[in-house]
Amino acid sequence: MRASIIPTLPYRDAAAAVEWLCRAFGFERRTLHRDPSGAVAFAQLTFGDGMIILGTAREEGTGAIQLPPLGHVTQSAYVIVEDADAHHARARRAGAEIVAPPTDEPMGGRSYSCRDPEGHLWHFGTYDPWAPR
Repeated sequence: MRASIIPTLPYRDAAAAVEWLCRAFGFERRTLHRDPSGAVAFAQLTFGDGMIILGTAREEGTGAIQLPPLGHVTQSAYVIVEDADAHHARARRAGAEIVAPPTDEPMGGRSYSCRDPEGHLWHFGTYDPWAPR
């Protein structure tokens, strides 16, 4: 199965974000393209059947329609992991800002929430809404 919804994220330093997201969260780099200035135009990172696309954010006032977070976010991703506690420990070691520690959830599973170095909010958990019930 392929992901039919692919979040896109702008980063001030997209090259550093690619390396950090792979190290901290376990994403795998699928492709990375640079623009003529050397900035990351877009990169595709995968995690299981899912994917995110990210790139270097354009400066505010240049017609950019998507900017990095400025303290608050209006969307975030939930990523299914096998072991939320082990994933949490990995992310914490890499410097993720933990905003909600691993917790058993009422709908089942265990999850935690964190921010990456540029403030994007992420949720990781073992609850799989696709799993047979």
